[in-house]
Amino acid sequence: MSTVTSASVRRDSHGFVRGRLGEAAKVGAFMRRDFLVAWSYRMAFFSDITGMLVQTVTFYFVGRMVNPSVLPSFGGQRVTYLEFAAIGIVFGAFLSAGLGQVAAAVRQEQLMGTLESLLMTPTSPGTIQFGSVAYQLLFVPIRTGLFLLLIGFAFGLHFAASGILPSAVVFALFTPFVWGLGLLTAASVITFKRGTAGVGFGVTVLVLGSGAYFPLALLPHWVEGIASYNPLTLAIGGVRSALLAGSGWDALSAKVLLLLPMAVASLTAGMSAFRLAVMREQDRGSIGLY
Repeated sequence: MSTVTSASVRRDSHGFVRGRLGEAAKVGAFMRRDFLVAWSYRMAFFSDITGMLVQTVTFYFVGRMVNPSVLPSFGGQRVTYLEFAAIGIVFGAFLSAGLGQVAAAVRQEQLMGTLESLLMTPTSPGTIQFGSVAYQLLFVPIRTGLFLLLIGFAFGLHFAASGILPSAVVFALFTPFVWGLGLLTAASVITFKRGTAGVGFGVTVLVLGSGAYFPLALLPHWVEGIASYNPLTLAIGGVRSALLAGSGWDALSAKVLLLLPMAVASLTAGMSAFRLAVMREQDRGSIGLY
């Protein structure tokens, strides 16, 4: 009896491992598909980078009109406006791309008529959710790093090398928060079919209320108090401390580490909402409608 039991346990464990490896391979297939789709539209691929560069040049000239005395000090020295705003530009682009990608992926599947077929495959909802954003989770941080490197050389900006790894940790803490919001948006797309209408507005509110482009001290006191707990504010503040003040790992203060429970809450809410939306539409037989 014990021999039969142990053999069954081994078979079950092998089956579980094979199942997990199979799901991981599907994520790779999602990434390959999304890369090929993105690369097939080369103009959009490069115009995204061009748009960020144009935005940076615009802020460079705006910065020449800004009174340096209103800018905060980092590491005991005042930074230029472009150094201050560059990190805000990066996070604004990161938020916009990350928040819209999941919803856009679901919407594209709806319009192509493949969403219902995809959900009927023996693929777990978690794999579909992660696979839909896996390419962006890899591409967006790489794009962010290259962008900061490029404008740093082009405009002579000073970023501390000791802040690179702490900044990467901040991005890692912030990414699940964005992913969770993206899943909430995707759930609204599945339920209401046109749930992306508020994405741009939501991104604008988060960015403007984060001190991305201007110091929070310029806001009314009560608004500043609320904005200081904006997750985007915490992420931007941590990266600015790391790259502009050279704080290194000291940039990961207790306030920045608040991103962790916020990210967990956002991701949990997003995954739950997405799963409930799919179950609801499958019960109604309207999952393929758009």
